[in-house]
Amino acid sequence: MKHHFSVFLFPAIFLLLHCTQTLSQTPTAAPAKAPAAASAPPPAATSSAQASPPVMVPVQVSKGPVNVIKILQKAGGFAVFIRLIKSTQEDIQVFSQLNDSRDGVTIFAPTDGAFSAIIKSGVLNSLSDHQKIELVQFHIIPRILTTANFQTVSNPITTLAGSGSRFALNVITTENMVNVTSGLTNTSVSAIVYTDSQLAIYQVDKVLLPLDIFAPKALAPAPAPPKPKKDDGADTPMVPKDISGAVSCVMLNTMLISGVIIVAAAFPL
Repeated sequence: MKHHFSVFLFPAIFLLLHCTQTLSQTPTAAPAKAPAAASAPPPAATSSAQASPPVMVPVQVSKGPVNVIKILQKAGGFAVFIRLIKSTQEDIQVFSQLNDSRDGVTIFAPTDGAFSAIIKSGVLNSLSDHQKIELVQFHIIPRILTTANFQTVSNPITTLAGSGSRFALNVITTENMVNVTSGLTNTSVSAIVYTDSQLAIYQVDKVLLPLDIFAPKALAPAPAPPKPKKDDGADTPMVPKDISGAVSCVMLNTMLISGVIIVAAAFPL
């Protein structure tokens, strides 16, 4: 009886030990999933948040020039100038200058208050499309001018509108003031709106009026009156001949004949 009990006892003990070993090993497999729970968020999201452009400088996502319109909109107070830039498509010209040239761009941006005088008088609305283009271009210089450059720049400055006496723009520095004159406008730089290595935008409180648009042009001399045309069919006037000698001879002959007649009557034959 004891022998049969031993036969059944040993397999039971072996089975119990095997189950205990299996149960003790099963929980050890669970930590295999731990690395997934401990994985850090993708680094790209963190770097993207850090690389977001500054609020005051709305740089485009891709490399390239800044957006002048957005800079002026963010600064505020340039609604009229922005409208003129868009309507004349000079924003495209500025973008091209910044993208295709290393010279940069300088803009003198008049405030809305600066435009009030020519808006109320109706002068701005009376300008032709071409004159509005020239007006905007007169405020844009196709090269970068820093505040230090103003002290050494050669006058007159060439703008996108052109050069010469009709588009003369001069910059004069006195102590801490930067004066801008056009022959009709004398104003000063009142604030720096934006500046970097390629673009500088300065606030001015008056619209720069070029002479070519707002100054009366000198009147051309009146043409000489046309010469009267000669009529080939008209008779040529006859110049009277001097016949005074012939008249004198006739009168002398008449007097001689009269004298002979008188003598003959006085002394009849």
